[in-house]
Amino acid sequence: MQVRFNIVRQNQNEAPRVESYTLEVKESNTILDCLNSIKWEQDGTLAFRKNCRNTICGSCSMRINGRSALACKENIGSELDRLQKIASSSSAEKPAGAIPEITVAPMGNMPVIKDLVVNMTSFWDNLEAVDPYVSTSGRAIPEREFLQTPEERSKLDQTGNCILCGACYSECNAREVNPDFVGPHALAKAYRTIADSRDTEKENRIEKYNEGTSGVWGCTRCYYCNSVCPMEVAPMDQIGKIKQEILDRKDAQASRQIRHRKVLIELVKEGGWVDERKFGIEVVGNFFRDIKGLLSLGPLGLRMIARGKFPLSFESSEGTKTVRALIESVQNLEKSAKSG
Repeated sequence: MQVRFNIVRQNQNEAPRVESYTLEVKESNTILDCLNSIKWEQDGTLAFRKNCRNTICGSCSMRINGRSALACKENIGSELDRLQKIASSSSAEKPAGAIPEITVAPMGNMPVIKDLVVNMTSFWDNLEAVDPYVSTSGRAIPEREFLQTPEERSKLDQTGNCILCGACYSECNAREVNPDFVGPHALAKAYRTIADSRDTEKENRIEKYNEGTSGVWGCTRCYYCNSVCPMEVAPMDQIGKIKQEILDRKDAQASRQIRHRKVLIELVKEGGWVDERKFGIEVVGNFFRDIKGLLSLGPLGLRMIARGKFPLSFESSEGTKTVRALIESVQNLEKSAKSG
């Protein structure tokens, strides 16, 4: 079968352009196979990274039809099926007989060096910023090996699968708007050190990852990192676990981010859903303690009142008792898991 590859190409500091190449392919061919064919048979100037060809090294991460993936893992058949499902749901199917097309572009959130090769300096720098290795003091015990039980080691399995391909970093919405945010890859590795029984810096790490919006509170919870991760590391889940470690140690006065989470849960427990009248006052206004925060709510509140969008009363959800019971049940399970 024939497939047309539309490849986004550019040199450093130049505007991107799209160049197309038509190949005779099999459904089992990977995207990397096809890129190799283009480079070897049609255009030797095409630049892209590759190494193991077996979903181990993470070198060949790139955007394939709008989402970051490993070129050695995705094949023609599965990718065309995915595109067909998208087209069917949007009523934008191509006419019969049209040559199927696949678009390949460099990863996002990193400057392009050439074609599909990006500069990953910020990726590595942000990984280094979270100290993603067992603490030096934890390793400096010459008398014995650091043994772990199977249960202790199993806590590291999921995050240990990360191959640092950059797919999650490429698609991170938070990183796109906040250059201080270290990224989902770094925080997934950060949780690995927190969960490691050999590490002696857990409390210091939790304090560090709690700082401003460079750590876990910079995450927008879009879950895109989970959806593109080729190794099912689920970075968003690991970020959530770090947040929970922080919440277990801090009260609502510690920061607005922590207060937001705690107030949200308490209001839902109280009424089944969020009482918007209380939410802003308790989070931004810090229960009437933060005068500056309260004043900042004024313009928004006046606009809402003028447009009839400010709720004058609050009616609890019919399922409030059920919601409260579910939340408390989860909280109790979390407590028992920690104590056990």
